[in-house]
Amino acid sequence: MDLARYSKEYIAGVESFLDFAYSYGDPQGEEIQCPCAKYCNIRWTRRNVVYDHLICYGFVKGYTRWINHGEWDINLNVDDVMDYLRDDIDGLLNDQFRDVAQAEGVYDGPNEDAKKFYNLVEEASQELYPGCTGFSKLSFTLHLYLSKCLHGWSNESFTSLLELLKEAMPELNIPPSYNKTKSMVKNLDLDYEKIDACPNDCMLFRNDHKDDEFCHTCGASRYIKSLEVDSELESSKKQHRVSAKSLRHFPLIPRLKRLFMCSKTTDYLRWHDEERSKDGKLRHPADGLAWKDFDRLHPDFALDCRNVRLGLSSDGFNLFRTMSISHSTWSVMLMVYNLPPWMCMKSEYSILSLLIPGPRSPGNDIDIYLQPLIDELKLLWDSGVETYDASRNQTFQMRAALMWTINDFPAYAMLSGWSTKGKFACPCCNYGTNSHYLKHSRKMCYMDHHVFLPMDHPWRSNKRSFNGKTEFRPPPPFLKGTDVLNNLHDFENVFGKKRKRSNDGPWKKRSIFF
Repeated sequence: MDLARYSKEYIAGVESFLDFAYSYGDPQGEEIQCPCAKYCNIRWTRRNVVYDHLICYGFVKGYTRWINHGEWDINLNVDDVMDYLRDDIDGLLNDQFRDVAQAEGVYDGPNEDAKKFYNLVEEASQELYPGCTGFSKLSFTLHLYLSKCLHGWSNESFTSLLELLKEAMPELNIPPSYNKTKSMVKNLDLDYEKIDACPNDCMLFRNDHKDDEFCHTCGASRYIKSLEVDSELESSKKQHRVSAKSLRHFPLIPRLKRLFMCSKTTDYLRWHDEERSKDGKLRHPADGLAWKDFDRLHPDFALDCRNVRLGLSSDGFNLFRTMSISHSTWSVMLMVYNLPPWMCMKSEYSILSLLIPGPRSPGNDIDIYLQPLIDELKLLWDSGVETYDASRNQTFQMRAALMWTINDFPAYAMLSGWSTKGKFACPCCNYGTNSHYLKHSRKMCYMDHHVFLPMDHPWRSNKRSFNGKTEFRPPPPFLKGTDVLNNLHDFENVFGKKRKRSNDGPWKKRSIFF
């Protein structure tokens, strides 16, 4: 691809590329995406046109892996295909518990990680049934548990399936119930933390308030119904109290560490620095000004390309898949922008951090539920965490920074604290928003957009197409971060559905991100 386009080797390479691409692409062999430097895999054309373009313009720079023409999806080596289909349980355990697996010396007793590792190794070495070579007890259980999660099986139906399989094939070596299966999967550190919350979104029962039973802000009970428990009863017979509201927190740090410990993903976490095409074109967030300005302001962070850049997204969804039910559960997702663009937005690399229960949207009180995540982000920014890099076989101090949030307008208002409705709805114009209230329709109208045009633009004198006036004012200044901090320095945050906010204006709170 880097040879001279008039050379015989280049022309022969183009022919071999077209043979490979058309064997993967359209079944009729008519059109594929043209990878020339002019169309950059955007336009679909026929073979003769693609050939002419590749001879005239050459390949687009950096397109060394033909992900749009089958190389990403098709393995040419049959042995590689078989290795991909075969479960690598030993590799999974080695990546997850590398320190335990490679530990040497004499210890008084195994720690918790060692106990988990030895239990999983024992289960991975057990046959599913006598003579079985395709699955071990652990791999089959993980496949079965994955199917349960993907297809929404209930816990009872999963237990019934295990009992049916065991009854049909008594020699089958599988867990007897869902709880046993869950305890096996839990040893892989794929669990979440359940944190009780005030039903009015005033506080979380964590840290110093972990054992409290009533909200110290509004006085609401932590549980649905307070039950008096006889102290003489055995602990196993005490009545179970149901929490009124619970936050699911999926710890971020173990999941980031797992990306570096996994030998299949750790190389891609340095792609943005080592393999990205740096020709000035915008193909990745690392090509943007925000990334470059951040590196300039924090050179110590940018010194190690393995430090993680994160993006956060949050939105509500209806848990019951029907619009007739007013229910809103909110999820907070994180994306790792170190990864290549064809990986960083895939679902398998999106990290679920928080699951905020309904039935109502948390609104401005979302800051209450973001506290566990913010604590992790502060730790990752201030000091970092010790992490093992499988590709370089070394331990380093991993740090992370939250670079962006990606939301729609309602979620933007919830996270930032700036009201995206009313007189100052525009976050770019902020206090300079040109808004007019239409009294008959009872709606706000936002006009004067031509202030953003160049001063000599003819539309600035166009009265008829706008509000009947000429416009020669400069665009409103952008709100700087220092100005936001100064404006909100003495802002009083009020959280909770039962408390009335006294602050007027576009700011509804001082965001937890500030």
